[in-house]
Amino acid sequence: MKKYLTLYNTVKSEIESGIYKAGQKLPSKRVMADITGFSEITVMTAYSMLESEGYVETRERSGYFVNKIEKKGSSPLAINKLEEPKTNGEDNEFEYSLWIKTIRKVLQEKPSELFIKAPTEGCAVLRNAISDYLLRYRGMVAPPDRIIIGSGSEQLYEIAVKILGKDKVYAIEAPSYKQIERVYNEQGVSVVKLKMGSDGIESKELKGNKFDVLHVTPFSSFPSGVTASYKKRKEYLSIIDNGYIVEDDFSSEFFPPGKPIRSLYGMGDGNKVVYINTFSKSLSPAMRIGYMIIPEPLINIYKDKQKGFSCSVPVLEQYVLAEFIASGSFERHLNRVRRKMNK
Repeated sequence: MKKYLTLYNTVKSEIESGIYKAGQKLPSKRVMADITGFSEITVMTAYSMLESEGYVETRERSGYFVNKIEKKGSSPLAINKLEEPKTNGEDNEFEYSLWIKTIRKVLQEKPSELFIKAPTEGCAVLRNAISDYLLRYRGMVAPPDRIIIGSGSEQLYEIAVKILGKDKVYAIEAPSYKQIERVYNEQGVSVVKLKMGSDGIESKELKGNKFDVLHVTPFSSFPSGVTASYKKRKEYLSIIDNGYIVEDDFSSEFFPPGKPIRSLYGMGDGNKVVYINTFSKSLSPAMRIGYMIIPEPLINIYKDKQKGFSCSVPVLEQYVLAEFIASGSFERHLNRVRRKMNK
């Protein structure tokens, strides 16, 4: 078989099998000649045949590009590129342009700070911003030195186990968010499941089981969607004697019109509740940043257990989020979404 036919059949097969994708540029005549050992004339002849049959097209001063065709086979060498998931166009009406502007502002104003390693507990600028925001928006008094930054709820659950202890019995809602039970199982702790009622965990379940740590999602339990009543929240606080509550306050920023529903942390003295929240619901699922408020009696235990560990959230992301919160953009975003949700 003549060389140009050999090359023609090879490239044609690679186009049909998907090795060369629609819109992809073929190697130049010179490069293809180097790859195959054929002359440039041979390559040009093969490319001309492919063009005449509609497999490729020439673009002036750019080269040969693959046309879209129906595949007529497959090849074990074909590489199927991954596609990014499509968004649904909602994403809580998040203003991405404003986020980009915030990134630019931080890069311009804080270039040197971005190259300093973050403390284990997270950058002070973000911890301060979260503290101020919680007081303004939720009426929660959370000293910055008790706020810990982490990369999402699962990591914060793990930290909670570290500081509360693996020898404890952990009670969770039934049903509950599956990742809660998974993390506890992976940490090797004992888990008790407490049946949910219409306003939270049933009282007989709370009184009839022994546990040291109660993990609850009082604002909106998943998948039941139950919101614990004020009476039930008081019961949660009263049922714990020498133990602790892990309050997972996911999506609580989107409270109904009026005053925000008080958190368990805000209802007590703050010394019995490990408070956890993230920005994955309030901003974006891609925002892998969360925070934990640690009770005063557990601060030294945290420092001992986490000594030597680096904060898992990149410094740039911490500074950008801190600026987004401090500028008021975060609260304006929350209020806009809440208004839309409550129409």
